[in-house]
Parts: sequence; C-alpha cells; structure tokens
Amino acid sequence: MPEQITKYPDITLQVLREAGAVCGKGAPQKILKQCPADRFCSLPTGEMCIYGIKDIPRMTQIAPAELAQVVCPLTPKGASFAAGFSGLEAAMIGAIFLGGLAVGKVWRKPRG
Repeated sequence: MPEQITKYPDITLQVLREAGAVCGKGAPQKILKQCPADRFCSLPTGEMCIYGIKDIPRMTQIAPAELAQVVCPLTPKGASFAAGFSGLEAAMIGAIFLGGLAVGKVWRKPRG
C-alpha cells in the first residue's frame, strides 16, 4: 500500500474523504501500521498514508537518501564546475592567477 508525499497533506486528505475514503478516524490499519492515525486513509481497494514534506523522515517505504538522489542528483560525469560556470571562465581565472604570480616575482619590493 502506498505512502504519498504532498505539499498539501490536509487538502489531499480532504479530497480522499470526499471520494469516500475513511481518513483519520481510527480505521483499522492492516498494512500501514506505522502510519500516524491522522494521516491514514482506508479505501475499499487498499490503504494510503499521506505525508507532508516535513514528515518525510517518518516514512517507512521511502528513505530520505532515496529522495535525495532525485531532488539533489550528483553532478554528471565530466562536469567539474558548477552550473553556469564555463570552461572559458575557468581558463580566464587560471590565467589571471598565473599572471598575478608572474607580476609578483617581477615587482619584488627591495629589502633593506
């Protein structure tokens, strides 16, 4: 039976109630036994547990790490710079840095 994540759990529960589901009223939890009673819905075809975004750590079917892979995917192979940071910009920064080192060697302060 599914656990659902929604930005608006109360509205989702209301929609399910209006569609005939028994939600938050102590219906027997046969499969989703760890679902908070106020977020549990029983339908003739099964059970649902409705979680808000802040409740994600309480979910049992989806781990936060699984969501992180979708919400914050790793940088694709070959991409070594942040988005919007081109190779040309990196080359220019490198050239300026090396130029600064060269100028620093040439314009040494006399030691007295």
